[in-house]
Amino acid sequence: AKKAAKKTKARVPASPETKITAKIDIGFGNILYLRGDGPGLSWEHGVPMDCSKSSVWSWTTTATAKAFTYKVLVNDVSWSVGEDFTAHAGKKNTADPEF
Repeated sequence: AKKAAKKTKARVPASPETKITAKIDIGFGNILYLRGDGPGLSWEHGVPMDCSKSSVWSWTTTATAKAFTYKVLVNDVSWSVGEDFTAHAGKKNTADPEF
């Protein structure tokens, strides 16, 4: 008896990991947020970043293969000053925001 060939779904390759790290101490009890035109981001509502040390915040995505712009906010209210930051897909991007 012949065995039927096993059907496998074609895998869609994930985009490379894009990481944004912001290095700033914003004080205990505050949260750093991102807004922008990248995947899962908008200019209207921020996405909280993860705090790994008192002055190191990060956010990671594999949902894009192109560069995008973003801003960093404290408590999703206070915008960082200056130009928008650019995140390069598949790279580790570091921002040093000022408020």
